Amino acid sequence: MEDKFMLMIPGPTPVPERVLLAQAQHLIGHRSGEFSQLMGEVVEGLKWLHQTQNDVLMLSASGTGAMEAGIINVLSVGDRVLVGSNGKFGDRWVKVCQAFGLKVDVIEAEWGKPLDPNAFKAALEADTEKAIKAVLVTHSETSTGVLNDLQTIAAHVKTHGEALILVDAVTSLGACSVPVDEWGLDVVASGSQKGYMIPPGLGFVTMSDRAWQAYERSDIPKFYFDLGPYRKSAAKNMTPFTPPVSLFFAIQVALKMMQDEGLENIFARHARLQQAIREAMKALGLPLFTADDVASPAVTAVMPQSVEAEQIRSVMKQEFDIALAGGQDHLKGKIFRIGHLGFVSDRDILTAVAALEATLAKLGANGFTPGAGLMAAQSVLTAA
Repeated sequence: MEDKFMLMIPGPTPVPERVLLAQAQHLIGHRSGEFSQLMGEVVEGLKWLHQTQNDVLMLSASGTGAMEAGIINVLSVGDRVLVGSNGKFGDRWVKVCQAFGLKVDVIEAEWGKPLDPNAFKAALEADTEKAIKAVLVTHSETSTGVLNDLQTIAAHVKTHGEALILVDAVTSLGACSVPVDEWGLDVVASGSQKGYMIPPGLGFVTMSDRAWQAYERSDIPKFYFDLGPYRKSAAKNMTPFTPPVSLFFAIQVALKMMQDEGLENIFARHARLQQAIREAMKALGLPLFTADDVASPAVTAVMPQSVEAEQIRSVMKQEFDIALAGGQDHLKGKIFRIGHLGFVSDRDILTAVAALEATLAKLGANGFTPGAGLMAAQSVLTAA
């Protein structure tokens, strides 16, 4: 049957019908009063979601573009930075920093394991000359489904006194609480196609007062991603360059939906869906790639044993029109990932688990009881 495709990947994520329809509106001029009013409403919603009074700037870019913008606007060539790397995206920030001539010290953890906050503490305490100018952390490591302890790491950075903290919150914003002001986060980057429930194309960057002070010293060349003009334009609810107007219509509606649901309810829903998926995988005898206490509410990584991960993904797509994500780099073919962030409901989880059970049966998987995963998920989702 056509038109029944279902995304269960960590991005892009499903988009609500009313958000899709919002994009069908006739365009308006991006220098018009109507657009200025639209942007003003969107900015207020973004500050609500980020739990901040800082600037929240919007770029025509992916989450990677937003993160790059954060890096190049607060640092200078030759600056020493500390980068946490325990997955594909931590590795990416190392490469981005090196590309812009920064001196990179890496704090690593095995893929599937969390970054150790004490390793950051030790490195920052050893920096008596205050040479470290920034610490970069991926909050939710999408490649493995690990949620790093951002709050504790941020506290260590604050104690250092000199370093800024730059955060990749691409799959954590909108899936779990990221209280920017409370945790003292200086730069936070995210992308529209994740917890925001809209298509790809918008990147978001928060900038603290400390980040803007660093901006004044930054000497890395930049033009389109120079956040100064964005801040100046944002003060008038405008953008320095032509924005994707249709996506502004979309984010306006999506933020209204999120505000109607409420922050705590959003976070509780993601936690419930995460638990339902994880309990279902355990009941089916499918090993989880990350431990429960460090699991991301956005995505769950699974390492099947008796059947191949890519076979599971293939059957799920061909037979049930459900897309699961695969592994990346050395995990390619070894794991599959189930996204459960953004516009995902209890029904989606039950549908995905039921289809996965049928897939395992079709592939002749060993060691699972048909119906066990569905019962485990139901138990979580129907609990008071």
